[in-house]
Amino acid sequence: MTISELGNWEICSSSGMKYGQFVDWEMIDPEAAKRYQQILKSEHQQLKAMGRGGFWAMPHTLRAKAYYHIIHSINSRLKRYCLNEAGLNSAKKILLCLGSYFPDMNFCPILPALVSLIIHFSQDEAECFHSVSRLICYNDPNKRYIDQTFLTYRASCMTFGDLANRCCRGIRKLIASSHQNLFEFYSDWIMWIFADLPFTYAIRVLDVYLLEGYKVLYRFAAATYSHVIKILISEYLIPNDITITSEFVQNVARHCTVEKLLEAAFMIPMATRKELNLLFNANKDSLMQKGVSIHQKRQSVESVNFTNFSSSVVTGTEMRVVWAWIPERFALFSPIRLFNTADHGRSLASFYSHVEGHEPVVLMIKTVDEEVFGAFLSTDMTERRKHDSEELTYFGTGECFVFTVRHIPATPPQQVQISNSASSQDPSFLTIPFTAPSEEPITAKEPKRPKEQEAAMFIAGDDSQLIIGGDGGHALCLQEDLKGGYTASCDTFKSIPLCKTHFRVQSLEVWGIQNSISFSHCFPPQ
Repeated sequence: MTISELGNWEICSSSGMKYGQFVDWEMIDPEAAKRYQQILKSEHQQLKAMGRGGFWAMPHTLRAKAYYHIIHSINSRLKRYCLNEAGLNSAKKILLCLGSYFPDMNFCPILPALVSLIIHFSQDEAECFHSVSRLICYNDPNKRYIDQTFLTYRASCMTFGDLANRCCRGIRKLIASSHQNLFEFYSDWIMWIFADLPFTYAIRVLDVYLLEGYKVLYRFAAATYSHVIKILISEYLIPNDITITSEFVQNVARHCTVEKLLEAAFMIPMATRKELNLLFNANKDSLMQKGVSIHQKRQSVESVNFTNFSSSVVTGTEMRVVWAWIPERFALFSPIRLFNTADHGRSLASFYSHVEGHEPVVLMIKTVDEEVFGAFLSTDMTERRKHDSEELTYFGTGECFVFTVRHIPATPPQQVQISNSASSQDPSFLTIPFTAPSEEPITAKEPKRPKEQEAAMFIAGDDSQLIIGGDGGHALCLQEDLKGGYTASCDTFKSIPLCKTHFRVQSLEVWGIQNSISFSHCFPPQ
């Protein structure tokens, strides 16, 4: 196989005589010529029907032309980015050389687009090859450039999912309530930048990517993600299947300039490179627990199935929403019920005996008024006994959060129905508020993230009470007998009361996570 300087991929043929090259075959066989014109005008679905019906089966010349048309209309991942035919063929040559020079690089979706961008500013193919090779070989884990295996690529997808959950409030609720696979939803996040964005936008990303590495891609993808969802909401285009489509990203210039998108990207609160690398490695470890190997090429990662989920506190749909809020490395695995008041009694002593030794856990409560709320607790409850002080001592990490699943407000805010099959009386009915973040939506609020100045006051407990959030009021406080408690506005999470101030517990459950991977480092909270 050779690649010509000016043409597309070509197969070298022998130099024998090409009989009939001076003949107008369309005049000899006008029916074939007519059919070929029909092929050119047909859409994909029509071509499928033609192929199944043998439309171009004879003569051979018609089949050859049909094959050429079909193959050259296949959408390739090699982004053109204003390259001419010579530029495209040079990019193909460079990709072939990179594949040969780096045999261990078996999954790298951004490489074609990256080569197509860098070749714009290279004197020749050798310089472009050398530049891209340096990015591939760069081995500082805190400032990496290119994922080279499916394992690392998928870990990056999960890391972006964690970041999107923290900076794009409430959006994951929409995804989860539409019964989509979160991991598949984020699987093409990096291609929003390196395949779908217009050239003028992609090149501005490249400007800072070369200086700052992968972190910039997280920032820009999060800004794009947030922007597209805002467009969907503002135009009342909330579908049952929420997707980031190529069409939206390709037409981003209609709604936002590249300067505004970059400004939004750098306004997003972001962890340090060291913290991002810690999270990336934890996500990679969890994938390896799921059986994803560094030597394997693309493979599916089985998601949690909530179809047969059973709980006395939440429905399967509501649990799917809660699971969408927890960190990605835990959301890979199924929930395991550790404690419930119906089976284990109503006492903190019983609660601690069943929950200690598990990290993290999800605490969920249903009140006698049918309100449902809870907390994600990132740290093992045994930490409460590791301090000498007789007073309550707080522990936990910045991944803790509190949430409301079902609430009964005095005045319902404006809402839009997500699922056509649910009704407002159905406890699994989920809404997206159009109110400001500080106002109260009806159900399934986004988790309230803690602020940096209160980063230590997450969890505290003794034999008489369990407290979640400790500054400016408790987000949640449970009594020793687990029959009741209270909730208040809390500066730790910047949360409003999770339900009525004083509540009576109808049912309380704690859910652990299979094969969970944790790390004790506290991320700078939102």
